[in-house]
Amino acid sequence: MDSEGLHTFLTIHRAGGFSLAAERLGRSQPAISRRIALLEAEVGAPLFERAAGGIVLSQAGRVLLPHAERVAAALKDSADALDALRDGDGGPVALAAVGTLAGAGLSAVLKRFARTCPKAKLTLRTATSIEVSELVRNGEATVGLRYFEDFSPDLRCEALAPEKLVVACAPSHRLAGRKVTSLRELRGERWLAFPDIPGRREFAAGNIFTQFLMRDVAEIDWMPVDSLTAQKRLIEAGFGISLIPESSIAEERKAKSLALISVSDLKAVNPVMVMTRRGGYLSAASGKLLEMLGATNNLS
Repeated sequence: MDSEGLHTFLTIHRAGGFSLAAERLGRSQPAISRRIALLEAEVGAPLFERAAGGIVLSQAGRVLLPHAERVAAALKDSADALDALRDGDGGPVALAAVGTLAGAGLSAVLKRFARTCPKAKLTLRTATSIEVSELVRNGEATVGLRYFEDFSPDLRCEALAPEKLVVACAPSHRLAGRKVTSLRELRGERWLAFPDIPGRREFAAGNIFTQFLMRDVAEIDWMPVDSLTAQKRLIEAGFGISLIPESSIAEERKAKSLALISVSDLKAVNPVMVMTRRGGYLSAASGKLLEMLGATNNLS
C-alpha cells in the first residue's frame, strides 16, 4: 500500500468523484481508476460505491479513510520539517480560520508574526469550524482557529479569549444606543440569524432560541439569513435585529450604520479555540505563531 495510491484515494473522496479527482491530479480518469483498482486488490474489497448523485465510501473505504489521512499528514510533516531545516525560522505555515475570526485582532497578530519570521511562507484560508478541524486533522492546515472545542483525540485545543456577542440594530431603531433590563423585552422583535445547519455552530439561530428559552420565552419571530454580510445590510435597513459577534460590526459601528442595544442580563459569547494536530510536526515558525495567538487577549 503506497503513498501514491492513498493520495489518489483521498483525492477521489474529497473531490466526490473520479472525474474531478483526475482534473485535480492532472491525470486521466482511466489512470486513477487503475490506481484505485490496485489499491482495492491490496485491501481485498471495493473502496467506493455508487450512490444517487455520485460515489460514496464503502465500508472498507470508511475504515481506510482515517489511516490514509494520517499517512498524508505525516508525509506533509516530513516535507515541512525539511523545508524548515533549510529555511531556519522559515518554511510553510498553513493557517485555517473561521471567517469572522479573521478580523483586526488576527491581522495584528499576523503583522507581528511577519516581522518576527520574515522567511515564513504563511497561507490563510477560511472555513466553518468543522471544516477547520478537518483541515488540521488531515494536515492541510498547521494551525486552526475555530469556535467551540473539538474533542477529537487527533486534535489539541487551547482556549483563547471568547468572542463577545452583542445585539445589533439599525441606528433608527427605537432602542438604538439604549439599555434594556432583560432580553425578554426584545421578544417581540424580528431576529435575523444563520439557519441551524449540521456542522456549523457559529452564532446560529439556536444561540438565540436558547437565550430566550432560559427566560421562559418559547417562540420568537425570526428570519434565516445564511450570509453575515446580508444580515448586516438587512439590519441597517431596519428589517430586524441580530445577536452577532461584536468584532464583525466594528466598521459599521464606526461608520454609524449600525448601533447596539445593551441587554443587562445577556452575557453571550462564542468560545474561540486554537488547534493543532496531536503529534503533528510544528516548525519553529509555526510554534512562534501559536505562541503569539496564545498571548493575544482578544482576536476581535
